[in-house]
Amino acid sequence: MKSRLVVTRSILCCILLLINSKVTEVHSQSSHIQLITHPSVDATTLDKDQIRRIFTMYQTNWADSQPIVVYVLGSQNTTHQFFSREVLGLFPYQLERIWNKLVYSGLGEAPIKVKTEQEMLEKIRQQPGSIGYVMSENVSTDINIIHLAME
Repeated sequence: MKSRLVVTRSILCCILLLINSKVTEVHSQSSHIQLITHPSVDATTLDKDQIRRIFTMYQTNWADSQPIVVYVLGSQNTTHQFFSREVLGLFPYQLERIWNKLVYSGLGEAPIKVKTEQEMLEKIRQQPGSIGYVMSENVSTDINIIHLAME
């Protein structure tokens, strides 16, 4: 009886390990954020502080003085939620509050919201100085991919 219990536990542990590895694999594939810019942007890497300043609308120009045009997905979008939490270190509602404070105080503007990642890609292709993000590995060659600088 005792050996049967040990075998059952061993099988159960193996199944749980297999399930966990598959969940981790799916999560890592689905959580690959690409920070993208228009080809006119010279930057190839940004650190987390720069990205946060850009997406909270406090940095409004690139190093070459070109205006930054920020595109974001809606707050309910899972890509936006992941980007906010994992890249910016903010919850989506905190980001909305920052943008609302800038707009209502007259000190700044909110980013431009798009409905889909495909629309994000199209807008970035068309607008010089623009930046956005997608949860896709299939970004075409006519868009720059920004790498996150290690801190």
